[in-house]
Amino acid sequence: MKLVKPVIAAALTALATTALAHTGVKDPDVKARMDGMSAIADAVKTIGLMAKGETDFDSAAIDAALAEIETRAARIPERFETEVITPKSEARPAIWDEMEAFSEKALALETLAATRQGTVASPDDLGALMGDIGTSCKSCHSEYRE
Repeated sequence: MKLVKPVIAAALTALATTALAHTGVKDPDVKARMDGMSAIADAVKTIGLMAKGETDFDSAAIDAALAEIETRAARIPERFETEVITPKSEARPAIWDEMEAFSEKALALETLAATRQGTVASPDDLGALMGDIGTSCKSCHSEYRE
């Protein structure tokens, strides 16, 4: 659990930073991408707060968060069909150069969220779940996000 706490803290910090970065975005494609990623971040936050013990464990809320992650992750590739980078955009040009690999990472997050629904039975399961989500998100963000 010691390794999981830094992952949770980093995820929650990234969520707070993301909210500020998204203000003032005018391009509809960039806004749609950011809104989708923010929805994923909010769902991860729901799980992260439970993992940290800041909210009560609720398996139904975890499943709802995972369903939201699954739905939003499935739409990631279509949100990046149009190559648009604005000053507020956090997308790197490598996304469009490596669209197949980028889409595979989105599919991996979608699949993770889908397969973990209904499997989180106790607070003890949250550390591994957060670790898996963090690893999936980082695999994409490290290559494709500023």
